[in-house]
Amino acid sequence: MASSTYRNEALLVAQPRTNWGAIWAGLFASVAIWSVFGLLGEAIFASSASPNAAHPVTGMSVGLAIWAIILTIIAMYVGGRITGDLAGVSARGQGAIYGTAMFGLAVIATILVVVMGGTALSGDTGVQAGAHSPYMLTVFADLGWAGFIALLLGWLGAMGGAVHAVKSAARPADNVRDIRPAA
Repeated sequence: MASSTYRNEALLVAQPRTNWGAIWAGLFASVAIWSVFGLLGEAIFASSASPNAAHPVTGMSVGLAIWAIILTIIAMYVGGRITGDLAGVSARGQGAIYGTAMFGLAVIATILVVVMGGTALSGDTGVQAGAHSPYMLTVFADLGWAGFIALLLGWLGAMGGAVHAVKSAARPADNVRDIRPAA
């Protein structure tokens, strides 16, 4: 009886469309990580404040800024990694694009939540009046450079996470198995 050999080769399938489900999953993961550990940092720094001092929160803004920068990098890296893994990126450039898309969506979502939350807290229904409140001006002044650095490094973290999720393309010769018929 002649022995038959069958070959099974894995084929790479090109993805013609953007995988928005992967981008949204990365967004939710990064926002969840940032929210949980952001509240932890806020609790740690707020509990270290001295309410009896003349300036009870002196130095807290520097600590919170450093915490926000580090936390943003980590949260965006993890979100980018999840986005890249779920999207099945196969090239570094494709990973960078997915990471940037996830980062952009995260920034837009955060801005929308902050604006809606600030409007709700100020009790204002107009767009212009809430922007002129002394509290909002203080918040924007405190963000400054720390916010810029956190966003810049977060963007690089999101792209780095998605790039590190790149699957190495298998050569057909490496992924060929011989299959023999049973019996």
